[in-house]
Amino acid sequence: MKYQKPSIQAFGNQAILLSWEEIIEEDLLYYLLQVKKNIQNYYIEVKVEITNTYNSLLVNYISTINNIYDEISVVEKLILVDSEQQKLQLHQFTLPVCYDEKFGLDLALLRKQNNLEISEIIQLHTQPNYTIFFTGFLPGFLYLGGLDKKLHISRKKSPRLKVEKGAVGIGEKQTGIYPQISAGGWQLIGNCPVSIFDVENEKPSPFQAGDKLKFESVSLEAYQEIKNQVEEGNYQLKKEVYEH
Repeated sequence: MKYQKPSIQAFGNQAILLSWEEIIEEDLLYYLLQVKKNIQNYYIEVKVEITNTYNSLLVNYISTINNIYDEISVVEKLILVDSEQQKLQLHQFTLPVCYDEKFGLDLALLRKQNNLEISEIIQLHTQPNYTIFFTGFLPGFLYLGGLDKKLHISRKKSPRLKVEKGAVGIGEKQTGIYPQISAGGWQLIGNCPVSIFDVENEKPSPFQAGDKLKFESVSLEAYQEIKNQVEEGNYQLKKEVYEH
């Protein structure tokens, strides 16, 4: 096993928390997702809910755990199950982003502080194939790994009270999209016209941990066209299936 045995403990009276070493690593993510799949397959009749972060899994049961020691013992065995033959069904997404100054409220700051031209910022931001590690902070907010070091920049000392839905920002080593209007302290560089979270849909978010995501730069005119298609229900999200 590449990774050490995790710390396993009760988390309240109906959940178990598994914690690995505190690192942000793509290989660890896919290992966690395989362990998650093992647990889901074992509890297919019980229907547990499992949430991952960078280095942990939280297994939520639908009711109080009767014997925590028995359940921890089961989980320990499932960690050791050889899952190399079990492929993860994931998706590669492409999302449009308009980096016009209308949306890129902090592009000038990023240009000055990181000594980059606007065109370089856009190129560096659209070049990586980001990994979705998990969602959090806000419903549907994607934590992405893979931001170029040249774009790293600190969060704002005083967060904005209102950040628009679809705003694309950078905070420290991460980039992401605000799924709804909210307060926020990330440096804003653009906006995505595609809704990434909708409570009215049967599946509010099409994204899951382990998926890949690329950003595609579009003009202000193209942004408005896509936004109109989204509002009319005619926009098709760009995605392809892949296995890991």
